[in-house]
Amino acid sequence: MPMSKLYLVVREDLPPGQQAVQAAHALHLFGTLHPEIDRAWYEESNTLALLGLPNEVALGVIVEKALQLGIPVACFREPDRNNELTAIALGPQGKRLTRNLPLALQWPSFSSSQSLSSSQSSDL
Repeated sequence: MPMSKLYLVVREDLPPGQQAVQAAHALHLFGTLHPEIDRAWYEESNTLALLGLPNEVALGVIVEKALQLGIPVACFREPDRNNELTAIALGPQGKRLTRNLPLALQWPSFSSSQSLSSSQSSDL
């Protein structure tokens, strides 16, 4: 049976570009801290879920639950943001903690000021 996905959880109070970068940092850290899980995931599944939580406090709650349950977790703290917790990566068992979280970077959730105007999008 193939390994399930890994779960990346980012803070929704960060701009979209920062959310994406912080998720990449968390995934890289997960591979460093849990190389055997990372290798098996990469070879057997290579599937990710990118999910969001409102802020650092909410992200910390998930981290504490993961630690209590023995779920492999990597917590990325951004040096450029005073070492704030910005993203986490959870092993496949993280599904039980994340099943009700929304997907991150949903296009409709971006504000209208962030969207391209019709003249800008025609230049793409």
